[in-house]
Amino acid sequence: MTLIDSRPGIKAVYDELAARTGTFIDSDLVVSRLGPPVEAELANWFPAEDVPAMADRYRALYPAIAVDRVTLLPGAREALEAAAERGRTLLITAKAQRNAVLHVQHLHLPVDAVHGDVWRGGKADVLTQESATLYVGDHVHDMEAARLAGVPGVGVTTGPCSAAELTAAGAALVLGSLADLPARLADSDPALVAGTPTGDTEVTNQ
Repeated sequence: MTLIDSRPGIKAVYDELAARTGTFIDSDLVVSRLGPPVEAELANWFPAEDVPAMADRYRALYPAIAVDRVTLLPGAREALEAAAERGRTLLITAKAQRNAVLHVQHLHLPVDAVHGDVWRGGKADVLTQESATLYVGDHVHDMEAARLAGVPGVGVTTGPCSAAELTAAGAALVLGSLADLPARLADSDPALVAGTPTGDTEVTNQ
């Protein structure tokens, strides 16, 4: 989770999906490892041939169940505002495009563009296409995407990955909270390149 705490909403959707399908899903375990696309998680609970249909059901349930349960993480709005002072702000996420936009609208986030349904190398492609110069994320694959795109990656430990894991994946800087980002930008931290920070939500994130 980079910008939002999506765990309560995602947990509620998985609980509803489990109830409707009669399938056991450990939703507490699910929300402890957010980041990858929903299909990857659903493959742990459903036969492979059922995963596409279950992913469609999950995404259909999501707006009515999850959106109102999601809150901003500490410092998220201030980090976006600080980034906006330096250029465009982009949201890049594995979350479905429609649902990512709903979160942006519901929380009134100052974001210039939303790129949903992208993961790993797909995030690197978006960073390159948008000429981004900084990428903030909470997952090792976010740091790998930044490295592939040739931009500094800033890891935040508000998601499933530790500081050590983010650093090993190539993070130029690791923060405990987005609340620390504005000061780093204002001080022109040498680990960061002036330009366009972009944020990922595992709302991530899922």
